Amino acid sequence: MEQTTSRYECHVFVCTNDRHGERKSCADGDAALVRSALKKGVGDRGWKPRVRVSQAGCLGVCAKGPNVMIYPQKIHFSAVTLADVDAILDYIASVVD
Repeated sequence: MEQTTSRYECHVFVCTNDRHGERKSCADGDAALVRSALKKGVGDRGWKPRVRVSQAGCLGVCAKGPNVMIYPQKIHFSAVTLADVDAILDYIASVVD
């Protein structure tokens, strides 16, 4: 095992867990589109490689999904829609700009 520190000032995890209709999951609410929009926004703002947007499995709160968590800031957004992407990017700007 090798231990290092993260190179990212901000790491954004978007839950894209899909339970295929068995129970509510983040994928039910277009989480993949939210992730894509966040990735594009990060790229458009020139934040790479300081900010990373990653797909995550279940974050434990799918009933409130889609969910976005930001670390190391420990910020959690629930019930995220595409309309919320700009607000999330504004939050990220407050951290990295």
